[in-house]
Amino acid sequence: MRKGNNKKGYSNPTSSSYSSASGRAVNEWEYYDQLYNTYANKSCGMIDPEGIERLCSDLQVAHTDVRILMLAWKMQAEKQGYFTLEEWRRGLKRLRADTIAKLKKALPELQQEVRRSTNNLDFYTYAFKYCLTEDKQKCIDIESICQLLELVLGSEFHQQVVSFVQYLKIQTDYKVINMDQWLGFYRFCQEISFPDSSNYDSQQAWPSIMDDFVEWMRSK
Repeated sequence: MRKGNNKKGYSNPTSSSYSSASGRAVNEWEYYDQLYNTYANKSCGMIDPEGIERLCSDLQVAHTDVRILMLAWKMQAEKQGYFTLEEWRRGLKRLRADTIAKLKKALPELQQEVRRSTNNLDFYTYAFKYCLTEDKQKCIDIESICQLLELVLGSEFHQQVVSFVQYLKIQTDYKVINMDQWLGFYRFCQEISFPDSSNYDSQQAWPSIMDDFVEWMRSK
């Protein structure tokens, strides 16, 4: 979801409710914003990489943990390593987490949500786009792709990822990976028997890198 969309569960930031405990009107975003300001860099008005590291420390997860990428997906964060206030509100509202304790508790549920078939491809696609850090960038270098594959698919399709990463590291024909190739490997994991690849048909519309990978696998 991009800026401007107002989907169910993400309401008007100006709305408020009455707090009987304090006897005053409370903006519904107040607690989300307080938590945001704990990590935001005041000079840029965003949570930057340093703020994300402090967030990870409080959540007791590594900044390289896939759950942080899942959190970015839930926020639909646009810039790698940065969370805007709008993205933060959007993501944490959906997770119903306005404290660190609640956010920490929500992470396992977020993992389950991502693993559902209806969300898995969307998350996988988002992960690629999130790593496009330059304007008009459409491809990602092989080294970064190998790390990203292990992060987003390594637990679910371990053998396929290990083999594909091994192939990517020794081959010399491809220096970068584009979205079509990225999605081609996801489809391969979903549809093709492994390791024999007996139902792989190169006459179908596969990216050429998948043809080369399967040929390499069969030659082994």
